Amino acid sequence: MVSAVFHSPLDAAPVVAQNAMNNVAISASPATARSQKQSKAETTASPAPASRDWAALSRSFWMTVLPPLCGLGLLIGLWAMVSTTTGGSIPNPVETWKQALEIFSNPFYRNGPNDQGVGWNVLMSLERVAVGFGMAALVGIPAGFVIGRFNFLSRMFNPLISLLRPVSPLAWLPIGLLVFKGANPAAIWTIFICSIWPMIINTAVGVQRVPQDYMNVARVLNLSEWKIATKILFPAVLPYMLTGVRLAVGTAWLVIVAAEMLTGGVGIGFWVWDEWNNLNVKNIIIAIFVIGIVGLVLEFALIKLATAFTFEEVKA
Repeated sequence: MVSAVFHSPLDAAPVVAQNAMNNVAISASPATARSQKQSKAETTASPAPASRDWAALSRSFWMTVLPPLCGLGLLIGLWAMVSTTTGGSIPNPVETWKQALEIFSNPFYRNGPNDQGVGWNVLMSLERVAVGFGMAALVGIPAGFVIGRFNFLSRMFNPLISLLRPVSPLAWLPIGLLVFKGANPAAIWTIFICSIWPMIINTAVGVQRVPQDYMNVARVLNLSEWKIATKILFPAVLPYMLTGVRLAVGTAWLVIVAAEMLTGGVGIGFWVWDEWNNLNVKNIIIAIFVIGIVGLVLEFALIKLATAFTFEEVKA
């Protein structure tokens, strides 16, 4: 007798469901393993970009700081070598540093008209440079606009500028002493005459390089010369003009030291010459570094100013 066993569909459902779950788990296990490996790899690789950024920053920092330090170290090393070779007639860096600390501990003392601190001398030189340079800017920049704007005036003044520009600024100092009857105005006159040429030339060149299309539009709109100068020429010429200003300031700071050596009075140039008369070589070396640092600060400030007003074309 054969007995038939009947299973209810409800009894078979849990078995089928369990098998399906096992199959899903088996099929999903490789994907799950891959995802876990990928997450572990990402976790392991996540510090890499940060480390690369840190390495790039460190490299940029050392490439910025290390070359100037190496140059300064080379200068100090050569200085110490020359001091040793000359038998001490030129002070070594350590002695000069001690003297500099003493000088700059009180840079604004006054013990008389010819005995003042280095701070007052630097300020007096900067004042002369500011006055002479300001007068040169007031004359040179408008003259450059006019010479660059009109072809007749350009042809008229170019030979004169080419003739007078190469003359050494100190050659103008006796003329200033003769005309102004004083050392201080003569020094300012020397600054004026040496500062005016870079501003005239650079401004005129900038005006001449303005695109002709701009001038054609101005002619069509019937703009006045004032509108052309202020609305068209000035924005286009500004980078050239600032370059001339930067060159003029550098030249003025170079010339004032030599002019003050010859004219006397208070000033960094006179201070150098006075220390030479006293055979104080340490103070002369300190003055050289002071002149260089002040000139570097002026140059850096004007470069930043020129960069701020320089407009570059944006490429599409």
